[in-house]
Amino acid sequence: MRDEPIRTDRERQLAGWPKARLVVLDEGGRTPVEWGDVRGPRDRWDMIDGSGARLLTRPTTGDAPPDDAVLLGEHDGIAYWAIRGQVDLVAGEDPTDWADLRTVGAALDALGAGLLTGAVAVLNWHAAAQFCTRDGSPMHPRNAGWHRVCEAGGHEEYPRTDPAVICLVHDGADRVLLARQPVWPEGRFSVLAGFVEAGESLEACVLREIHEEVGAVVRDVHYLGSQAWPFPRSLMIGFHAQADPDVPLRPADGEIAEAMWVTRAELREALADGDWSGDRGARRLLLPGRVSIARSMLESWAAQD
Repeated sequence: MRDEPIRTDRERQLAGWPKARLVVLDEGGRTPVEWGDVRGPRDRWDMIDGSGARLLTRPTTGDAPPDDAVLLGEHDGIAYWAIRGQVDLVAGEDPTDWADLRTVGAALDALGAGLLTGAVAVLNWHAAAQFCTRDGSPMHPRNAGWHRVCEAGGHEEYPRTDPAVICLVHDGADRVLLARQPVWPEGRFSVLAGFVEAGESLEACVLREIHEEVGAVVRDVHYLGSQAWPFPRSLMIGFHAQADPDVPLRPADGEIAEAMWVTRAELREALADGDWSGDRGARRLLLPGRVSIARSMLESWAAQD
C-alpha cells in the first residue's frame, strides 16, 4: 500500500490521477461510510474483512492533485489520496452516514481502516504544522503531502509520531488490573497506558507509568504488538507484565479515579456484554471498543485457559 518512491514520482502521480480515489475528511475527522445493514460494528469482528462497513471514496477532478492532497499509497493499481472536504449534498451524500475513526474503525476492512488511519494522522499533522518551528515562516507541503518546507530557510519537517505504552498487567494466574480515568463515567475501565518520555526506553516507561498511576511494581515485561492511534499522533505499543495483587493499589490523584483487580470470569462476562458504546444498564464493567488495541489485549488474555 505505502510506497515512498511514489511520493517523489510526479510523472506517476499525474498518470494515475484520473482513476485515483479520494478519501475525504471533514474538520472533525469524519468521512463517508457505507454501513450495510448495521449502524456501527457488529458483534463479529474480522481484522481483514471488517464487520459491516465500507469506506466510501470519491473520484478525482481536474488534471492534477491539489497542493494540499496527501498520497496514501496504491492498491491494485489505484492511487488513494486524502483531502479535506465536506458533505456533498448535490451528489446525494447523507451527512448521517459520515463517521470518524473511533466510531467506524473496527467495522472497516483492512484497506479501509488503513486508509482512514493514515488520512487522519497526516491531515492532522498538516493542520498543526503551518509554521516553521525554527523561524516561524510559513510551511508548504512537498512530496505528495509527506513533508513540509519552510519559506525562509528551506527547513524540512515530517509527520511526527509520539510513542505511548499500553500494558495489560496480570497476576500470572487469574486476575487482570483495570483502571478508570477521572473523565470517564462510572463503570468504564481499561488497561493502563502512558507516553514515553525523552531518553526513556519502552520497558522503563512501562515500569514508571504503572507505578506512578496505581503504585504497582511490575516485572516480566513482554511486547505484544502495536497500533497506530492518530489522536492526534500516537503509536500505542502494547505490553503485558506481572504484578502482585496483594500489594495495595494507590491511584494517582488527578490521573486515575479508581483501579481494581478483575478475575478472568468477570472479564469474559464484561466482554460478552459489548463495549463502551453500548447501553450500560445495570452493567458493572464497561470495556474499550474493538477499535482499540486495549480491547484486543483484553480479549486475548480472557481467551486463555
